Amino acid sequence: MSKAARWLLGVSVAGLMLGDAAWAQQAADPATDSDVLQEVVVTARRRAENLKDVPVAVTAISADQLQAQGSVNLTDLEYKSPNTTVQVARGSNSTLIAFIRGVGQQDPLWGFEPGVGLYVDDVYVARPQGAVLDIYDVSRIEVLRGPQGTLYGRNTIGGAIKYVTRDMTDQPTANARVEIGSYNEHNVILSGSTPLSEKFAIGGAVAIYRHDGYGHNLYTGADQYNKDVVAGRISAEFKPTEKFTIKVAADQTNDMSNAKSGHRETATPAGAAPLADDYDTMAGVGDHNFVTNRGMSLTAEWQLSDQWLLKAISAYRDGYTQTNIDFDNLPQPYLDVPAWYKDHQFSQEVQAVYTGERLQGVAGIYYMDATAAGAFDTDVQNLGLSILTSGSVKTKSIAGFTDLSYDITDDLKVSLGGRYTNDDKTGSVYRAYYLGIRSPMFGGKQQAPFSIRTNYTNDRSFGEFTPRASVSYKLTPDVTGYVSYSKGFKSGGFDMRGDAVLTPDTVKGYNPETVDSYEVGLKGDYLDRRLTLNLAGFYADYSGQQVTTQVPTATGIASFVDNAGASHIYGLEFEAVAKLTRQLTAQANVGYTLAQFDKFLSYDLTSRQYVDVANTRGFQNTPKWTTGFTLSYLLPFDDKSTLNSSASVSYRSFTQLYDTASILDQPGYTLLDLNFIWTSADDHWQVGLHAKNLTDERYRVGGYPFGGATYANSFAAYYGPPRTITGTIGLHF
Repeated sequence: MSKAARWLLGVSVAGLMLGDAAWAQQAADPATDSDVLQEVVVTARRRAENLKDVPVAVTAISADQLQAQGSVNLTDLEYKSPNTTVQVARGSNSTLIAFIRGVGQQDPLWGFEPGVGLYVDDVYVARPQGAVLDIYDVSRIEVLRGPQGTLYGRNTIGGAIKYVTRDMTDQPTANARVEIGSYNEHNVILSGSTPLSEKFAIGGAVAIYRHDGYGHNLYTGADQYNKDVVAGRISAEFKPTEKFTIKVAADQTNDMSNAKSGHRETATPAGAAPLADDYDTMAGVGDHNFVTNRGMSLTAEWQLSDQWLLKAISAYRDGYTQTNIDFDNLPQPYLDVPAWYKDHQFSQEVQAVYTGERLQGVAGIYYMDATAAGAFDTDVQNLGLSILTSGSVKTKSIAGFTDLSYDITDDLKVSLGGRYTNDDKTGSVYRAYYLGIRSPMFGGKQQAPFSIRTNYTNDRSFGEFTPRASVSYKLTPDVTGYVSYSKGFKSGGFDMRGDAVLTPDTVKGYNPETVDSYEVGLKGDYLDRRLTLNLAGFYADYSGQQVTTQVPTATGIASFVDNAGASHIYGLEFEAVAKLTRQLTAQANVGYTLAQFDKFLSYDLTSRQYVDVANTRGFQNTPKWTTGFTLSYLLPFDDKSTLNSSASVSYRSFTQLYDTASILDQPGYTLLDLNFIWTSADDHWQVGLHAKNLTDERYRVGGYPFGGATYANSFAAYYGPPRTITGTIGLHF
């Protein structure tokens, strides 16, 4: 028996033993017991289902849970979902880096595809810039772990994150919250909705987030790690008949925070030691930064019959970024990068959802037309030149999909699904050397390039069938076990940094990557629904993994996107919620991932050959252990008001930031949060106090490694937030 089979069998046996032990614990109808845990409904399979009946590893976090634990933005998810990394990208304030079970996207350059898909109300967000969404006007967030290629398509090879906004109600509602805290934090969040008639309702939300920097740019005097964001969303719902609904929504986010430079981890060329404060810098490239994202969507639902629902989702999104990244973090332009990015996308999806007595399922088609473009200078003082890189990637994607579940018996269910995706891509890349600092595009003197390194346009098509199959069985009315297989597909493309002189094959582009994932799981309620346990074990074969590498050379920087070869990933996930008493609740999650390269083919600039370096490489952003534990106590007062207090501890083990080990790698660390929320008896008022990272831990979430004298031996690190304390006042009516 193979190692993978033994691993999955062991998890299965453990799950079955737990299921048998729980059999005797079923008692009276828990619905009449006020101490029980509430059932959780998710839409992981594009239809509403009880979480414990879904044969997918899903973490669902409600708006109340997010607020009670002081969650600010999507990066909080990595402490609430096992084997999950969600971080702000290096040199950015709002660009998303996401990994699930070892699969993701470390490099957010335009044209590169993410490995974890982000969806806002079922609309795919293709661009990582501006995707670190602040949490406001939200109903829940779902984290789907493992390949989701059947229902969510390309680029969900690691999983998907679903940001579900709040539905409008049939009564006028309004919410207001003011937050004041450390580093002069002052936020205002307003939301509400109202019916204008029996058939028409409108709603909206606006959020203003501002705080001073955690550190300073000691060269320019500007704040470092500050926040200046304005976001808004409006929506309308029209229901001309009981069976037909149209929802229209529009949103926009403007991020005007300063450009975020890193902390130099090595001595300067003159021998000066790194700055004492990890949030300080001496960067001289400039502090200007602006990111805007906006989108519109129209969702129409037609209930054709009791069994059939037809759903159409049309959406358009665009965005623009102008920023500066200082790799050396010194006043001199040893390695400076001014840049801009822009993109737009149109998508259309049509779904037919069937709900029968024994058969349930969804089928549909998906179309997307998207363009991502950008340009940046790489200013290198010691070479006396600037490298201009510009280009675009145009993508047209079309897919057909279906996912069906059939109840063979009341306890035994089988699900089968598949999706075929075809991507047509056109990549254009231009790369040239200019004498002096700054090319003409970024304010340098008008001149012709002295060396054109890359100048091509190429077309490629990528197609893949991604099936999914699962079998689930109810061990008891409240406990379900399942086994599943799924395939994930991440599209190929073109390296926007490719230097055709150093790496001639760059004009051919790079190939897709795929994951074959096998999973066993157990989900259920125990002790009369006072305890919920979810257990999953997985094994994945990872093929053609796309790894982005930038190597300093004597005459510039060589960029590679290698289809590295083959690897395998084992893992285990455990999630539990326990109602210890009427007032005391405990939540825990534990993730374990063992990811290893079997083959890693890297291009050697000297021999001009691919060399297997698997024994010297490790997975990026994939700690072996992730854990989180929260203990919450709800204290009722005589006047019927309540005080909800919670303490959360999370741990992440050693994390390698790149596939090659470096001084930037992050040792294991622990974070502690405390939260207190008082709610009035009529539920109209809330007062909260939230302390995040109470022990003021310093931990790296990103970095740039550019060693060597030519680039001033620049190793720059970016750190997670320090200790912050925030007070909130909320009004609901």
